Amino acid sequence: MRNLRKVMSFAALALAGCASSAAEIKPSYVSPLQYQHLSCPQIAAEAERVSRRAAEASGVQDQNSSRDAWTTAGAIILFWPAAFFVKGDGQNAAELARLKGEFEALERVSIEKRCGLEFRRRNA
Repeated sequence: MRNLRKVMSFAALALAGCASSAAEIKPSYVSPLQYQHLSCPQIAAEAERVSRRAAEASGVQDQNSSRDAWTTAGAIILFWPAAFFVKGDGQNAAELARLKGEFEALERVSIEKRCGLEFRRRNA
């Protein structure tokens, strides 16, 4: 019973350090003021660019999350020193949060300017 508690405590600590999935990353605040000078076609083009980059960053983030989950599982089941290879959230997660915030800011400006653009969120 005592060993089970130690294993469960270690597992909880190891999982806490895992990288988040792309869907779990919340947008950072980005001021819409930086996009106020753009025309509606420019807002659409910028939103497309941000969306493409966010999709790329989401893919990398999900790969990081899967890698950390497998490393953690290996550490818990097979070899505890493997837990030192769990990296957690890093620069990619911060970039994804910023990109999600930019997308929201572009959407706000589009609504204010009545551009009639449709902003679709991907699952990530």
